Order: sequence, then structure tokens, then C-alpha cells
Amino acid sequence: MPQFFASTARGLVEPLELELKELGLKVTDRYIGGVFFESNWEGCYKANLHSRLASRILKPVLDFTAYQPEELYSQILRHDFTKYIKPNQTISIDASVNESKMRDQRFVAMKVKDAIVDQFREKFGVRPDVDNTNPDLRIHVRAIKNQFNIAIDTSGDSLFKRGYRKEVGDAPLKENLAAGLLRLSEWDRQSPLVDFMCGSGTFLIEAAMMSLNIAPGINRKGFGFQNWLNYEEETWEKVVQEAMDAEKEELDFKFYGFDIDKRVLMNAKDNAKRAGVDQVIEFKKESVATVEPPVEKGLIIVNPPYGARIGDEDNLRDVYRDLSFTMKHRFKGWDAWILSGNKELIADLKLKSTRKHFVFNGNIECRFLKYSMF
Repeated sequence: MPQFFASTARGLVEPLELELKELGLKVTDRYIGGVFFESNWEGCYKANLHSRLASRILKPVLDFTAYQPEELYSQILRHDFTKYIKPNQTISIDASVNESKMRDQRFVAMKVKDAIVDQFREKFGVRPDVDNTNPDLRIHVRAIKNQFNIAIDTSGDSLFKRGYRKEVGDAPLKENLAAGLLRLSEWDRQSPLVDFMCGSGTFLIEAAMMSLNIAPGINRKGFGFQNWLNYEEETWEKVVQEAMDAEKEELDFKFYGFDIDKRVLMNAKDNAKRAGVDQVIEFKKESVATVEPPVEKGLIIVNPPYGARIGDEDNLRDVYRDLSFTMKHRFKGWDAWILSGNKELIADLKLKSTRKHFVFNGNIECRFLKYSMF
């Protein structure tokens, strides 16, 4: 049975493992950056289409030790890369090297590329071109302490690119991170969510897709595996049809997004429409200082600015104080989850969290904190 690796953001490995098991996939191991699972190709297709938390679904093909360029070149030749694509298609090499004798990752990528294209030249007399923008076959090379792991990328573009988000606000939250935080919050998918600073609407759109059972990859233009010679089109069409049949048409509750920026709200509405969930989300221009509960009970989830990439930290202190005042005085009896990458600003809430998760939003270490408004 083939083995695959689903990568994800740091802090989301455990919920990703649970998600893959819910998809009926056999998890075999867990790693700092993701989860290994065994499956046939139908399971790989299903993981790409349905995983809300994974960044990519990789298929490991080689694992070896190499200290010299000649060793790296000869080890790459052990795997037949010509079985995936035709010689007139394109490839790209993504290399990451740490604490290894060959320290230049560009050199490592070049050496791997040379070995692969030489395979094609020897077999067909022609070689594939390199395309770093939209290749037919992406090869991932990871080296730590001279131990090399080579994998082919079944996803193509990263899975957080759902296809619905064209315009985003400042410091956008990746879709798979938003989905992962929703899972960490243990939200039941059957009750309203309120976001006081919804930006491009990512939290609300991901939540709405969960509740309506819309597969996160259903709006994508395509996946890497669709370019390969072993692509099973009938199997893929079966997986897609099953996903579409499982979708819900309506809900008996809604999602509510507020933001002070009218332009950003317009983008959020467009994103929701492209995702097919605009009918269950209400957006309104409103300051966090004046937001009122749109329903009697629900869950608050907010990703306020951290000061790391947007404006001056001092200017944000009032925003956090307004956030705290609104939650304490207008949303009594509600639970709230706040994502923050700034310890000093989160202290301005002057609230005591009841639960805490550490996650990474890009390179920023963040705290995902639960507050109960008594």
C-alpha cells in the first residue's frame, strides 16, 4: 500500500491526524510537520479534496544518506521519475538543506534536477523543462544532517489555496490555518460564529464550508496528480461526485462578520460568493467598539492585528481594549477564541484565558486563547 505524507502548519498536527482518520485513512506515524498515512490512490485523491488542514499531500519516494554531489546524483537515479510524466512536460525542484555537508540548497536542487532530466534523456532522447511557476511534477527534497528525503507533490499548488479568495486584507490568515483553529476551538459546526474583525472573511467562510459539508478543494482549478501518467480520471470523478452529493443546501443558523473597512468587507462578500456560502454569512461595517450580539448565543472567533506587520503596536492598544470591553459587557455568557502573536497586546485584554494552544501563523508564533465571558 502506498505511503503518503500530509504536511501542515506547526500546532495543527494532532487535529490533522484526527481529520485524516475521519476520512477513513490509515495513519501510520506523526511528525513535527505533518502526518504519514497509507492508502491507495483514491485515498490520496480524497485527502487532497477533503483535507481542510493539510498544506500538501506528498508521496515519499526515496530516503538515503549522501555527503557528496556524486552520491546525491546516483541515489536519485534509484527511482524512476519517467513513470510520472512525459518528457515534454515540466518539473520543479524544491530543496531545503539543514546541517548537511552540501549546504547550498540551490546546488542540491540543481544536482537533483540533473539526475532526473538525465533519466529522461537516456530513455527518450529529450528532457523535461524546468517550470518553477506551474510545473507538472514538483519534487520536494529535504536534507537534515546529510539524510535526504525525496517526495513527489500530489497537490500542485498548496492546499490552502481553495480558489475562492482573490482579494485579501493586510496580514491574511491562510485558509488551512483558519480551519485548523476552528477544529481546535471544538466548535460544533451547528451554531453561529461571530468575527468582530473578519477581514477577508476566512474564518467565517471556512466555518460555513464545514457546516455545509463543502469539500475545501472543490473550487480549485486542479491538483498536481491530474498531470501524471498514472492519473485515474474515473476514480477522481467518483471522489468528486461523492463529495458533491454530500453537500448540504441550507442551514438553520448563520455566520456574522464585522469589520471597520468597507473595502475589505466587499472582498469578503466576493470571497464568500465564490466559495458558495454567501447565503449563510452576514457581513456588516462596524467598529469592534460598537458591535452588538447579532444572535442570542454563539461562538466568538477573532484574529486581531499583532503589530508585527500592520502599523504601530501602540496604536493597537485601544483596539484590544475595545475588544475586551465589547466581549465583557455585550457578550456575557459567550465563549471567545482569540489568535494573537503579540503577548503585550493580548495582556491589554485584561482577561484570563481558560485554554491555550500554540500555533504558527507563517513565521509568527501565536497563542490561540479561549476566554469565557461570565
